[in-house]
Amino acid sequence: MVALALGMALAPSSVGGEIVDRVVTSVNGHVVLQSDWEQELAIEAFSNARDPYSFTSAERNAALDRLIDQQLLREQVRPSESAPAGQVAARVAELRKLHPECATDEGWRATLQRYGLTQSSLEKRVGDQIQLMKLVEDRLQPSIQIDQRAVETYYHDQLLPDMKRAGSPPAPLTEVFGQIKDLLAERKMNELLAVWLANLRSGSHILTPESGTGERTR
Repeated sequence: MVALALGMALAPSSVGGEIVDRVVTSVNGHVVLQSDWEQELAIEAFSNARDPYSFTSAERNAALDRLIDQQLLREQVRPSESAPAGQVAARVAELRKLHPECATDEGWRATLQRYGLTQSSLEKRVGDQIQLMKLVEDRLQPSIQIDQRAVETYYHDQLLPDMKRAGSPPAPLTEVFGQIKDLLAERKMNELLAVWLANLRSGSHILTPESGTGERTR
């Protein structure tokens, strides 16, 4: 992701006790608000069990870039239905386990509040992520073909040397074939997604605030 030359504290700014929202970027006419950016950071912090105020300027900028990419993808693969409730609940449960203090309902609510989240906002964000990833996979998966030769090459050139350096006994190819194939498919998916996003960005109108000088086109 290309970092933006912007910095933003996680907490929303306020004047006279009222939260002040503002537009931080525009993607083909669709605005992204400061509150959207802050929630993206809060979700990332919660998902990694890290201090919500610990993000560096570069990390904050990367989060804004992800919001831009997500909007570009939504314009290409508009969702027609919500993510399955069971998948959303399972993912939220996984995230909850990352926080020992969330073992009780009281601790769960207090932790969400500390991150500036609610259960409904977390569930919505998780659902959006599941939904968007499924649409992207459906779009790119047909272009991914991993043959036996590619798997064998990875096995001999990378996996076996890595296992030898780690002092582990070599695993037979038949045992790890499926895992290697999945790994290579995931790598290919990431490559295709990166190219797709680069092409979308090059053909899009993206405005971001320039440091004190108005706006610029990305």
